[in-house]
Amino acid sequence: MTRPPRIAVLMDPIGQINPAKDSTLAMMLAAQRRGVELHWFGQGDLSVRDGRALARLRPVTVNDQPTHWYSEGPPTQLPLSEVDCVLMRKDPPFDTEYVYTTYLLERAEAAGTLVVNRPQGLRDMNEKVFTAWFPDCCAPTLITRDMTEMAAFMAEHGRIVCKPLHGMGGRSIFALDQGDKNARVVFETLTEYGQRYAIVQRYLPEIVTTGDSRILLVDGEPVPYALARIPAADDNRGNLAAGAKGIGRPLDERDRWLCSRIGPVLRERGMLFVGLDVIGGFVTEINVTSPTGIRELDRQFGLDIGGQLMEAILVRLAHRSRA
Repeated sequence: MTRPPRIAVLMDPIGQINPAKDSTLAMMLAAQRRGVELHWFGQGDLSVRDGRALARLRPVTVNDQPTHWYSEGPPTQLPLSEVDCVLMRKDPPFDTEYVYTTYLLERAEAAGTLVVNRPQGLRDMNEKVFTAWFPDCCAPTLITRDMTEMAAFMAEHGRIVCKPLHGMGGRSIFALDQGDKNARVVFETLTEYGQRYAIVQRYLPEIVTTGDSRILLVDGEPVPYALARIPAADDNRGNLAAGAKGIGRPLDERDRWLCSRIGPVLRERGMLFVGLDVIGGFVTEINVTSPTGIRELDRQFGLDIGGQLMEAILVRLAHRSRA
């Protein structure tokens, strides 16, 4: 390339992030350290005209500070074919607008822009449903709209966890015991009386002691430490957004086996940055949209996970420029 690599980050408003915890900011800082020309844009800045993807891009400089963590220039509408990479970091919900966004980003991909993670993968790999592709890595799991099936699953396993397929950050997660009189209400709420799919998993008691571990994979390879998220004493949810405490730990043999099963599939499908959620040695979610945990692990172990991702991106861009 005769100019610095140009990366445009599609994200929620940069002025509203928590800079101490935001993984996207960590990625942008790593890119900036490598001389990348950075821009950011929001979902509403993206459009397609006559088959060509366009976006109102704002040039941005980032700083690793608790206040004034960024400065930006005025927006300019440009074809996304003029940037080398779009880093897709829009948070869920994974709704219809999110799906439309992946369609629009595919037009940029068709014009030669690297999109991370790949739009088709974002559509195909629902973070809860995609666990079904790896049943040997997961605890007993049921995905259904049938409330009778959910009740039978609870009777079989005694204690279960129920979740919607489209949520994030621990929203609408229920732990139920056999005989709980609220079970029917929970099933009705999650399935909208049998009109919407939900996921039911056997409860894993290790959530209380060892937590819900986030394992990050960069281009299919695991970061050597996981972030174990221990629920608060009055909660069942291992989500930082729900008050869980994040404690880093080295990967164990089981973690590495799980990554060896799932990582190559993710790499093949163009998913360069993914988070596996693991409880008691079982994968419960495969997070492909905007996984977090970089800042906590970097801080605890002196890592540069954002830098690992940027190196993987720059390698791919270099291969493209030689092709």
